[in-house]
Amino acid sequence: MSKIGKNIRLERILDRETKRTVIVPMDHGLTVGPIPGLIDLPEAVDKVAEGGANAVLGHMGLPLHGHRGYGRDVGLIIHLSASTTLGPDPNHKVLVTEVEDAIRIGADAVSIHVNVGADDEAEMLVDLGRVARICDLWGMPLIAMMYPRGPKVVEEHGVEYVKHAARIGAEMGVDIVKTNYTGSPDTFKEVVEGCAVPIVIAGGPKMDTEADLLRMVYDAVGCGAAGVAIGRNIFQAADPSLLVRKLCQVVHHGLTPEEAGKLAR
Repeated sequence: MSKIGKNIRLERILDRETKRTVIVPMDHGLTVGPIPGLIDLPEAVDKVAEGGANAVLGHMGLPLHGHRGYGRDVGLIIHLSASTTLGPDPNHKVLVTEVEDAIRIGADAVSIHVNVGADDEAEMLVDLGRVARICDLWGMPLIAMMYPRGPKVVEEHGVEYVKHAARIGAEMGVDIVKTNYTGSPDTFKEVVEGCAVPIVIAGGPKMDTEADLLRMVYDAVGCGAAGVAIGRNIFQAADPSLLVRKLCQVVHHGLTPEEAGKLAR
């Protein structure tokens, strides 16, 4: 029965036809504070929902103060782990919310962050394993943000590191892996081939141009990515609604970056 519940909830995150997704993370307020684009959470959610985003992702404050604030329907993913830039080690993510809390407020999925290679990797892996088992019990989809970060990681976007991090998520039993794009379709194809569950790419730091963002997403989807989980590059855009619409056209309908770039309100 838990498998049925998980599939029903996944339909709120992954498009039924394409099996792809456009997720907009909005968990930054806890990590770095009220940055531009997230000052007003209801407004931020409304803008990306208007553009057609499949889901937004954030901490428990998101549904309490912002999720569906203006009545638009969009999937809800509750982030379970956190750290702040003011702490002694921002790479050390700890659990701050339980799976049952997300179930109680009607979330469609939960997410957890693991920095593979960090000094506290072992603790984060234990948390991931425990959360994955609880999610299986309750039929709750689990997204794992798997990033290679630590003393032995030479390049956080290097294919050898990224494909290892992604594979860990699959091995631990998660439903969707979020990780870094490796910079080219040829290298990212290795990441997709080595991971048995859908992969979505992170947006990373604010990119120079919209065209660069659309090209990255197009290339990633073209080699097997199941979509994107992009925050700053969306909610800090001049027109978040229009940008989400363009990304949805690339992810779900196969428009080229050039075709999507021509879309207007």
